[in-house]
Amino acid sequence: MRLRCPTCKRDIEWSDTYPYRPFCSERCRLIDLGAWLGEQHAIPGDASEFIDEVPSQGEGPQEN
Repeated sequence: MRLRCPTCKRDIEWSDTYPYRPFCSERCRLIDLGAWLGEQHAIPGDASEFIDEVPSQGEGPQEN
């Protein structure tokens, strides 16, 4: 099976030759990770749907 690296668009084969698949290399994998961390990529939707309640400062877990 052949596919394109999502980062650089290079044609690669889905095999053990490319251990970072679907990326062609570790470099392309890290570029993609950086884009997610830098919020250049995002999953559409309202983030508030997934957050029940964000505690205010000083309202952390209670210690017994």
